Amino acid sequence: MHHKELKIVVYHAKQCDPRKCSALKLKRHNLVWIVHSTRELPRGAVILNPFSPRAFSPADRERIEKRGLVALDLSWKHADEVAKFLNIRGASRCLPYLIAANPVNYGKPTRLSTVEALAAALFITSFRQEAERLLSVFKWGNTFLSLNEELLKTYVKARDSGEVVKLQKQFITGD
Repeated sequence: MHHKELKIVVYHAKQCDPRKCSALKLKRHNLVWIVHSTRELPRGAVILNPFSPRAFSPADRERIEKRGLVALDLSWKHADEVAKFLNIRGASRCLPYLIAANPVNYGKPTRLSTVEALAAALFITSFRQEAERLLSVFKWGNTFLSLNEELLKTYVKARDSGEVVKLQKQFITGD
């Protein structure tokens, strides 16, 4: 893997159409590691988990640097399976309000693809170059950043997850 600095791992449950799967495309470009068992996840990494009660924030940067960043690539329709990810080892975090740019869920809040989730997390923790590198593999990658520019630039300035939650509320309610 050429860029040694960050460990970016995707837990892949093989539930998606491989032709449309953003995680597999990232792997083909050597930008992420793919694992098929939760035991292979790096210990203590930050895990992007939509069911986590704790919001992802810039405070997670140091842990990502030391331990890595993990995305879960699974179909959220299989909720029973998702339950086992709630007590996965590592630091589960839920991304704040963002809008999808991927062709399947374009314009829908929170329906992010794996690459969008990873890029958002990297952007919020000021790994902007890494975020752009992941998105550059997709024709619509730049759209994700432009669609969420205001949101991302606001989240970057937050101190911790509590602040991210406050900011997110303002965006959702529009005050």
